[in-house]
Amino acid sequence: MIPKLPLHSPRWRDLDGVKADEVKALLGQLASAADTEDGDAWRQTWTYLAGGLLDDGTVSDGAYAALPHLVEAAAALPPGQSLDFWVDLGCIVTAEDRPPVPADLEAGFSAALRAAEGAAIRSLLCAGASAQVCARLVLSCVAFAGHHTGEALWRLGDPGERSLQLVCPGCESDTEIPDFFVELVNPPFEAPQLPDPAHIRAGDHPWGEVAAALPDEALGKGCEPFLRVGREVAAAGVPAETPGQAVLCLVAGMVAVKGSPRRAAREWARKLMSLTGHFRCWDCERTWTIADGLAEDPDGAVPQERPAEAPTDADGSAASATAGRTGGVATRFRQDGNVVLAADGTPWGRIAVFSDSAPASFGGVHSLTVVSRPGQPTLVAGAGDRGAVGLWDVADGRRIRDPLPGHPDRIRSMTALPLPDGRVLLASGGDTGTIAVWNPFTGQPVREPAGDSAGGIVGMCAATIPDGRTLLVTATPRGAVRMWDPNTGDCVGRLNPYGSPIRSITAVPISAGHTLIAASDTAGRLHVWDPAVDDPWKPGAAVQVNARALADADHRVAAVAAVPTPDRTVLATGDNRGVVMLWDPATGAQIGDGLPASTGTAGLPAITATTLQGGRTVLVTGTHHGHRLRVWEPETGTVDHIALETALTCLATAGPDLIVGHDRGVLSLPLTRR
Repeated sequence: MIPKLPLHSPRWRDLDGVKADEVKALLGQLASAADTEDGDAWRQTWTYLAGGLLDDGTVSDGAYAALPHLVEAAAALPPGQSLDFWVDLGCIVTAEDRPPVPADLEAGFSAALRAAEGAAIRSLLCAGASAQVCARLVLSCVAFAGHHTGEALWRLGDPGERSLQLVCPGCESDTEIPDFFVELVNPPFEAPQLPDPAHIRAGDHPWGEVAAALPDEALGKGCEPFLRVGREVAAAGVPAETPGQAVLCLVAGMVAVKGSPRRAAREWARKLMSLTGHFRCWDCERTWTIADGLAEDPDGAVPQERPAEAPTDADGSAASATAGRTGGVATRFRQDGNVVLAADGTPWGRIAVFSDSAPASFGGVHSLTVVSRPGQPTLVAGAGDRGAVGLWDVADGRRIRDPLPGHPDRIRSMTALPLPDGRVLLASGGDTGTIAVWNPFTGQPVREPAGDSAGGIVGMCAATIPDGRTLLVTATPRGAVRMWDPNTGDCVGRLNPYGSPIRSITAVPISAGHTLIAASDTAGRLHVWDPAVDDPWKPGAAVQVNARALADADHRVAAVAAVPTPDRTVLATGDNRGVVMLWDPATGAQIGDGLPASTGTAGLPAITATTLQGGRTVLVTGTHHGHRLRVWEPETGTVDHIALETALTCLATAGPDLIVGHDRGVLSLPLTRR
């Protein structure tokens, strides 16, 4: 029996993510399914409950009380019915953000993992799961055994994907290998070696039948040594000290013998076998096992002395095993004081640190906008925690006047407002919904800050409409999207008729005098509106992006940005995995393949874009409070990486210069060599 927290215990009230009544209801459905050997009602209940146990990558402490009950009940199901349950459980126990197990729940949770290991292995030995599910189930079993390689659950996609994302165990830089998963005719490297003598797990373990299920010929000619390693790992019980490379031999072998259909499973298994090789980090330039790059802070990871061995493309040429370009070898840059250095150590250009932008004045800069007016210097406006706005000359980073006061709260968003009469105003929105408007070139306020909106102003932009007016558009997290006359402060219209809570907003020009407004909401949905239409329910010129393309890519939009190109402006969307996609605002169709996910720039995205000399469009993306940027040229697929010494908070561009707001001020760096 597994020690369990009684369902009537008041201790449940102290736990997050689950209620005792929810656990009790699911236990009843699992018991009914076990008695009848049929029934799927429990699956929907489990899916809902699992969403509370694992919310956006964070495990709730209630999981440690609920899982002992649920594991015992799921273990009583016929092995073929519970595959998905064990995979979901594997994701929970390998999630990156896992709080410590409370002392009073530790015994029950540890016993639940031991029981889950045996039950999940019985499910694994039932043939018939797809290759993808089979791979995830083996990794779940590995996780229940206590081996860190189980964390690869979060990094492996489906068999149709070609790219691989890794994290360097040394410097924590993300490494992308775009064309990693290719069809292997013969293994390009030798099978990994087990320690001599090999570690053997103490006590009884349930892996004996797994070892017996791995014949040498399961993966075909040339792969026999890998299968032998996998069989030895299973026979030893997958002890925690086993090298991750050897555990991946076991994963590939089990996919080959238990995945379905058999031919597709063997193809995926041979691709998985390539995970037993090595990769070279683009940043610290050290070589590591791929297995260690699949786990978060793996125990015992050490740099490898031998060079990285890359898989081969279909034509036999070596595929890059370093991060970077989706269409070539990576270029990496790093900050070294006030200089940007290229990969070969040569200077790329100087970093301009904007004067007097330190926390003493602003408390860190959290919003940026670029103000440009013919005949005037291009300015950068930035604001931080203290409710003040700084103005700097882009050319030399010199502050042109004292900070503009006005906001009683933290400024969360800013935008420039180019008006038909040639003036350019600067608008900002605060935490409590205040909106201020200034003349940035004189420093004079157009009017006093006004407004009061719960949740604050999360985004703002300028909308030009065909009647010649330029309007200020603001958005709140409660779904209020309003249009304002910047001169009078009057609200002249509303967008977002469904009232979806807004997370990010931008203006996308579709002609010289007409812009559309694009926004993402907190559920990851994308909306496009036409501010020239009086009735917000009517689309006007707005075309919604292709919903099928969003769904197929599992793209939950967290940020939007306008991307200028030589012939038009397109819409960019980014999600919390680091994926960026481009869209044609005229048709709603996706443009190109997009920028793939990136561990190092995953999280709440920051996106900006510019057009360089010669008409080259580049897009820069990073994550809030991260240190790494990706510079993507969509036309060629080139992706360059920049490692900063500061934690970025916001991004903007001014011609060929990238402007970075960070936790200690503002800096600029060139996007072309100088």
